[in-house]
Amino acid sequence: MNVIKQVSEDKKNIEISIDGRFDFSLHQHFRDAYINCKEKNSMFTICLSKTTYMDSSALGMILLLKDHAENYSGKVVISKPSESVNKILEIAQFHRLLTIEL
Repeated sequence: MNVIKQVSEDKKNIEISIDGRFDFSLHQHFRDAYINCKEKNSMFTICLSKTTYMDSSALGMILLLKDHAENYSGKVVISKPSESVNKILEIAQFHRLLTIEL
């Protein structure tokens, strides 16, 4: 599977890693990785270091996660995007919406 989820013991730090292509085919797996995480003030980290491709549906999925996190006073951070993915995030101006840690 291309979506890997790791949750801290206190359930407040959730890391979701995408390995390979991040497109609509991962929609359900990506959603399943966060939808039951309803702890207040949670930190969702999306690790994109092994992501080779990202399309507009992936950008939409990240925005849905952002909405989910904000409903529970949480935050979303994008971590270590690959060079090609970072260019897509820059074009979409995601740095204005989310923290991107290079």
